[in-house]
Amino acid sequence: MPPVERMDRTAVLTFDNPPAHVFTASILRDFAARLDALEADPDVTALVVTGAGDRFFCAGDDLNMYVGVNPAEARELTRLLAAVITRLRAFSGVTIAAINGWCLGGGLECALACDIRIGEAHAQFGLPEGRVGLLPCGGGTQMLARQVGDGWAKRLILCGETVDADTALRIGLIEETVSAGQARDAALSLAEKAARQSPVALAESKTLVHSNRAGDLETGLARERDAFGDLFAGRDAAEGVAAFLEKREPQWNHNRSRNER
Repeated sequence: MPPVERMDRTAVLTFDNPPAHVFTASILRDFAARLDALEADPDVTALVVTGAGDRFFCAGDDLNMYVGVNPAEARELTRLLAAVITRLRAFSGVTIAAINGWCLGGGLECALACDIRIGEAHAQFGLPEGRVGLLPCGGGTQMLARQVGDGWAKRLILCGETVDADTALRIGLIEETVSAGQARDAALSLAEKAARQSPVALAESKTLVHSNRAGDLETGLARERDAFGDLFAGRDAAEGVAAFLEKREPQWNHNRSRNER
């Protein structure tokens, strides 16, 4: 379960599943429960999300949890991540991602769901799901393009590129870069400023900012999860996950019209 610290009106939630702080089904359920409890606490006006240590913010899903599951079970796993993303994005207080290292897959999708992102100089960002025959299913195909534009979203998703903190700042993926070890303090400083705001005014303002760019986001998110489930039922996902876990290059089917297992 991600540990939570309280500092006045700010809560700090830390991903702590070494070495890469990957998500398991139980971690995602606990994460959602933590967010529900914090949302219900009227004394919490800001939430900082970060990773333990100095190498990883979060590297996304633990692919081991997809081994031996059927497509229906895989779709349920996507709903667990979607529940976390929804709670983060809808959190009434300000949410700040203090990105202290590698930020990949579901980790980047969590960061995208936050209001503000601060990256340490050594941080790296990417959505590598295509390398295992899948696609981002926690809002990546929808939220990333809204954040950085279609071109950069396609580079990260379609080409599997990772970008460093300087590039992330330049393209608008993050709002600030800081030296190694400073993201948490920078996030807490912003959270302290937010704590001086009226909680009601903050929540209403956040809702209005979201509504300005929401468009048909919910429909897009649902389609994203459906597409993930369809891919999981195909041969490429089985091969991609197996190749990753076996530390080898995948051998793709290369038949787009027939992607059955």
